[in-house]
Amino acid sequence: MDGNQPNDISAVVAADRAHVWHHMIQHKPFETIDPRVIVEGKGMRVWDARGKEHLDAVSGGVWTVNVGYGRVSIADAVRDQLVKMCYFAGSAGSIPGAIFAQRLIEKMPGLSRVYYANSGSEANEKVFKMVRQIAHRHHGGKKWKILYRERDYHGTTITALSAGGQQQRAAQYGPLTPGFVEVPHCLEYRRQWDGPDYGIRAADAIEDVILREGPDTIGAICLEPVTAGGGVIVPPHGYWDRVQDICRKYNILIHIDEVVCGMGRTGEWFGYQHYGIKPDFVTMAKGVASGYAAIACTVTTEAVFDMFKDDADDPLGHFRDISTFGGCTAGPAAALENMRIIEDEGLIANTTAMGARLMANLAALQDKHAVIGDVRGKGLFCGAELVADRVTKEPAAEKQVAAVVADCMAQGVIIGMMNRSVPGLNCALCLAPALIATPDDIDQITGAIDGALGRVFG
Repeated sequence: MDGNQPNDISAVVAADRAHVWHHMIQHKPFETIDPRVIVEGKGMRVWDARGKEHLDAVSGGVWTVNVGYGRVSIADAVRDQLVKMCYFAGSAGSIPGAIFAQRLIEKMPGLSRVYYANSGSEANEKVFKMVRQIAHRHHGGKKWKILYRERDYHGTTITALSAGGQQQRAAQYGPLTPGFVEVPHCLEYRRQWDGPDYGIRAADAIEDVILREGPDTIGAICLEPVTAGGGVIVPPHGYWDRVQDICRKYNILIHIDEVVCGMGRTGEWFGYQHYGIKPDFVTMAKGVASGYAAIACTVTTEAVFDMFKDDADDPLGHFRDISTFGGCTAGPAAALENMRIIEDEGLIANTTAMGARLMANLAALQDKHAVIGDVRGKGLFCGAELVADRVTKEPAAEKQVAAVVADCMAQGVIIGMMNRSVPGLNCALCLAPALIATPDDIDQITGAIDGALGRVFG
């Protein structure tokens, strides 16, 4: 740890316990034990308040710190920008906002406009509002429904939860926003239909829903390129081609949620670029600035953009939306330097290479441990589904999966798992190490899992 860090931060831990309401965690145990406080990070590793070192295999817990910790150049870029011009509402532009938008669009052929916000949930909400406004202004109030996929996740606001296919995320937060319609998942390991060409069959199920609801009621479909917290689901062969054909057939806008997969995570700049998709909207957040500043982007086409300026005399004709902190300049300043690092250090190529190593290591563990039913992933975004029985595919108990995560933590390796997502199926381990991972890092991660599986399952 940094020598400038105070040796005794017990007062900090006490303040945390007394006053901080942590995300996604039950606080009852903190009445008798200390909450975890992370005090420092460098590269792939973080240190907690007790000085224990951990290899972080989930990039900040939620797949965010793509270029690793301790990047002085990003911090310097943010500092320099803040003292020059920290903020002005998004009704005006900024130098880093303009430059990053241009750099971003260079990576996204076919798209042309960037709308800034400060979280993935918010970026997705912008699309939902755009689709609804298009319905009112261009479809006579029709085409207002939005399709989403079982197991996908698009954020934590009430409307984002309404567009999410994880029942436990939305439980107890209803009534939810109307007009969001679920389509079936595409996880072939837990196939819902027999026969060949599973990807095409899973996509055809979307058309079934469209026809049931009425094509003239559906305005958009919102999908993750690779399902993240719902189990790291890589779409089967043929799926995306068929989905795109269906959407064009019925004039349904395609919204790709890249909040997790964007900025190199899957081995391309964006996950959708593996599949030849031509989206109408792409949203992103997490890895855009690797957590060094808050930034999210809703990116769209000139055709969509033009629908909001066709009648300049209409006071309700433009997109009447604002994101207060979308006007912060720290986000695009950090994002520019983050993108430079990814390019100059060849991190997308590294992601592909290290992702292949990670998948190979997981496959070897699958050969060794009967509890691993399926291994799947794209780039440095991988998962292993744990089962009690390989033949029946009965899911492993969630508490046992959590015990594997806890065992790895005790070894000094932080991994993730599905949790509070799909009832009875929260049984997948989730791995998303930083794009800077080395072979030794990958081997340490899978080595920890190997030991944990042996101790938990025998």
